[in-house]
Amino acid sequence: MKKKFLFSISILLCSLSIYAQENNKSVLSIKQIMQGSDFIGHLPSSAKWSQDSKSIYFNWNTENAYSDSLYVYNSTNGNISKVDFETEYNLPSTPTFNSKRTKNVYIKRGDIFYTDITTNKTIQVTQTTDRERNAKFIENDSKIAYQKGQNIYTWNIKTGATAQITNFTDKKDKEKHLSDKDEWLRNDQLALFDVLRERKAKEDARKKAMERYKEKELFSIYTKGKSISSQSISTDGSYVTYIAATYASNKRTTMPHFVTESGYVENENTRSKVGDKPSSYELHIYDIKNKKTYPVSLNNLEGLDYVPEYTKDYPNKTYKNDNRIGYIVGPIWSADGKKAVLDISSNDYKDRWIVLLNLADGTVTNLDHQHDKAWIAGPGIGWGNLGWLPDDNSIWFQSEKTGYSHLYTTNVLTKKTKALTSGNFEIYEPTISTDKKRWYFTANKNHPGDRQFYTMPLKGGKLTQLTTMVGNNEVTLSPDERQMAILHSYSNKPTELYIQPNPIKNRSKTAPKQITNSLTDSFKKYTWKDPEVITFKAEDGAEVYARLYQPKTATKNKAAVIFVHGAGYLQNAHKWWSSYYREYMFHNILVDNGYTVLDIDYRGSAGYGSKWRTGIYRHMGGKDLSDQVDGAKLLVDKYGIDKDKVGIYGGSYGGFITLMGMFNAPDTFKAGAAIRSVGDWAAYNHGYTARILNTPVTDSIAYRKSSPIYYADGLKGDLLILHGMVDDNVHFQDMVRLSQRLIELEKKNWEMAVYPVERHGFVEPSSWTNEYTRIFNLFNESLLNITTKE
Repeated sequence: MKKKFLFSISILLCSLSIYAQENNKSVLSIKQIMQGSDFIGHLPSSAKWSQDSKSIYFNWNTENAYSDSLYVYNSTNGNISKVDFETEYNLPSTPTFNSKRTKNVYIKRGDIFYTDITTNKTIQVTQTTDRERNAKFIENDSKIAYQKGQNIYTWNIKTGATAQITNFTDKKDKEKHLSDKDEWLRNDQLALFDVLRERKAKEDARKKAMERYKEKELFSIYTKGKSISSQSISTDGSYVTYIAATYASNKRTTMPHFVTESGYVENENTRSKVGDKPSSYELHIYDIKNKKTYPVSLNNLEGLDYVPEYTKDYPNKTYKNDNRIGYIVGPIWSADGKKAVLDISSNDYKDRWIVLLNLADGTVTNLDHQHDKAWIAGPGIGWGNLGWLPDDNSIWFQSEKTGYSHLYTTNVLTKKTKALTSGNFEIYEPTISTDKKRWYFTANKNHPGDRQFYTMPLKGGKLTQLTTMVGNNEVTLSPDERQMAILHSYSNKPTELYIQPNPIKNRSKTAPKQITNSLTDSFKKYTWKDPEVITFKAEDGAEVYARLYQPKTATKNKAAVIFVHGAGYLQNAHKWWSSYYREYMFHNILVDNGYTVLDIDYRGSAGYGSKWRTGIYRHMGGKDLSDQVDGAKLLVDKYGIDKDKVGIYGGSYGGFITLMGMFNAPDTFKAGAAIRSVGDWAAYNHGYTARILNTPVTDSIAYRKSSPIYYADGLKGDLLILHGMVDDNVHFQDMVRLSQRLIELEKKNWEMAVYPVERHGFVEPSSWTNEYTRIFNLFNESLLNITTKE
């Protein structure tokens, strides 16, 4: 870099774009690809079927309008049309069915609608300014229960009568407690005066008589100042459960906005930092018939007194976690309402308990205990992702017991557990068919980067693949399960909507039919690269998946750029259209200019099981960074890259890894662009960071090892930092602190571009263009020694 600036406020300068274009050998321009959907085409999303299984509704934008609109595909005549306002206004939302699937209920605009499918008649049950929610059938499908405000109500389908079931209140008549002196004085008065004794006797008699009337009144549930949530009524209408929470008060961060309509600096109150004091959650039961409430006891959960292994690194520090209960999801009720299970997580994220709830006395029986010394996660694990099998005696759930997320069942009476799927692949979004005879789910069984739709018998057995197109197949079955709406994409082919008969129901294989054509002429003019998904050996022998983009021999410049995806737990070395589509298109420009590009699913990425997911525990910037270094070595050893011409870039977690690479592997990476990066994990949020690094107070070693700000002295190559000033995810303060550290270390070979109106995800094309023009210039200048023109 010939010029180094501490701060360069990122206003799009003509000279910057002109320079980039003059040095760009691609027919694509950075400004062009950074227009996003306006250049690619607005892709379909959110496909759902009509209740009669004849039409597919989906969001789309063929008119380059301000936002997507609702479109409908008619499977009978093959026509696609934009849905008019009145039709869309009256369309039913996603329904909840009764046990026989002859009736359904749904919420629309905060009101409840009930449909008798046999007569195709819909009734609006409520029409209020309140927002009703959580509607479902109860008591043998004779009533609809729903929530309004804090309370649960029921609507009798036959009579149309509405009844309030709960009455949560924080007001309670306080009993008067007299002091010893006043008690003596009161008794003395009653002993002295007949009239006072007679009046008291009459009042006592009246109160006793009123007790009989109170038995008929709605029972009041006193909240005692706690927040009430997760109210749920049993399917048989006998019990209500609710969570009483005491929310911890944690200091939040103030974020200033400098570019505002008012012309004044305006402050926004954003998230707190990792190390939050945990909130307290208690589950209670309300016995409707007997008008009493009682707490659910979780004292017998297995491993409740667990002390994490990492605490051994702090022999002189006492570890305290008096209440490990994090959050309670459920109950998930059986169809008959007689049984219920809870999905409970620990506040240190290391345990998950699935328990059977005894409604009569509030005790629980352990059914499945999942533990990970790092943290519990994986596809379909936690947050109530489980359900009942048709026999009402067994539940299904997902677990990483074998190292990959698979499907299991447990009989709640015998506690016998059975694995329904197994292998080195993951299961996604399992559902049971309407006839209760089989499963439907997505899996990456063929390849970690290829997701297909499968079916399997209810009790397990052979997996039958129903989709055929390589890539990602996001399938929505029609209500009659005879057809599949498929949102499909491939590495170099953006998402389009397809329709295909379900081979299981139709007993024949028919090729999928493409319904939408979304791509612009400008996008289709270019031949987009199909990156090769490769594997290589890491230093510890692990097999690492990556996307490789190679230039033609004639244009190869022996320089390489490694892209680091964000989020940590995310997959990008796959065979479908990437959520990082701008970066994908940028990689095409880099390849056209002779660069080789490598995009690695490093340690911590999704799609490869629990060992890969937790490979970064207590040391972010450890194996996830060494995977990048090993990728660079592969490029040099196998693909003819000059070891002095390797750059690295990425955003968010990718920006963090870029910083760690520039500071801790300076001889590997000669240039790096760190976008919206974490510089100090102690400044990030609790929910993400505490899973991986515990907390700064309890595990300071992990934070010290994992935070780039401690390693800034290692910078040798050219570093470009890019950050939005109103980033409410990774706060701009993080990079301001890092810049001060670099100043104090007297580092000269870095610069920062700031974006005053951008949050974590940029929205303005001008910001995207400016950002990636700077990145392109960085690599040209630092790796190829192409001088920036003044």
